[in-house]
Amino acid sequence: MTVEGLVDAGLIERSEAPVMAAVTNNFSLRIPPHVLEQIQTRDPSDPIFAQYVPSADELREAPGELADPIGDDVHEAVKGVTHRYPDRVLLKPTHTCQVYCRFCFRREKVGRADAALDQAELDTALDYIRRHSEIWEVILSGGDPLILSDRRLGLLLRQLEQIEHVKVIRIHTRVPLVDPGRIGKRLVQAMKIRPAVYIVIHVNHPRELTAEVKHALALLADSGIPLLSQTVLLKGINNTVETLSDLMRSLVAARVKPYYLHHLDRARGTGHFRCSIKEGRRLMRGLRGALSGLCQPTYVLDIPGGYGKVPIGPEYLSPAEQGGYEVRDYRNNVHDYPD
Repeated sequence: MTVEGLVDAGLIERSEAPVMAAVTNNFSLRIPPHVLEQIQTRDPSDPIFAQYVPSADELREAPGELADPIGDDVHEAVKGVTHRYPDRVLLKPTHTCQVYCRFCFRREKVGRADAALDQAELDTALDYIRRHSEIWEVILSGGDPLILSDRRLGLLLRQLEQIEHVKVIRIHTRVPLVDPGRIGKRLVQAMKIRPAVYIVIHVNHPRELTAEVKHALALLADSGIPLLSQTVLLKGINNTVETLSDLMRSLVAARVKPYYLHHLDRARGTGHFRCSIKEGRRLMRGLRGALSGLCQPTYVLDIPGGYGKVPIGPEYLSPAEQGGYEVRDYRNNVHDYPD
């Protein structure tokens, strides 16, 4: 979709087009039909509109915001391979997505055709994985790996399958949420390989779980593919206990295990989405009291500079002066616990 397409769809006024063009010159724009159908109003307070329609706020850069907020470049072993942790790597065969989120931590790289791996670069990436026997898990990311055709994705998965020390392949994707018709039998068949294949969907609001999306998720789950989710904590979109509770329950009912709740990375031009860690911890404490353990994601912060993720949820245990511990329950009551 172009800026002119946003005008024609009634998502922005024509008078806003020059500013939106300045935004999309820096940060890619793409909104597929399924997402357009979900946008109920051009009001930026609409949680679907706000995630995908550009905003003039994206041109405002706050102190501490970075072009590479989680340090991908620091740990790039070869083009397309990020080796941050000893036993796993990110493999990014493409930087194209089916939709471009306005808060993306790779927003300055996604949408660039030149960032995709050509055949020689992909061969080099796979050779790196072959040479490093400590790599137990390969995480397909990007971009969105499900933007690849069934044939290309299947070929890549079969090449990874031939690397004996790779036991797990994790696919991080937005596609089941924004283009559920993409999920079909040929795609599922391509994932039936020796390593365990997990799919991690990115979803931020319960309204994204439409009937079509639930059907796509059921097709994956019925085929034996474990499903996890990751969510970004976003101001004005999901920063209430009620919204997060509804989302997490809906995911578990759809056989998707909530995995991560990400504190928003410090990507440039994303400050209008940012909540404080204090607020995030308050929300997590509220979820602990309100929801089944099945519904609890881990609240994590990706340390800027490439130092990795750490859990930053609320503390429930602290040393007591008389020895042992004080334990705080979800209602914030304190109890003694001898060690």
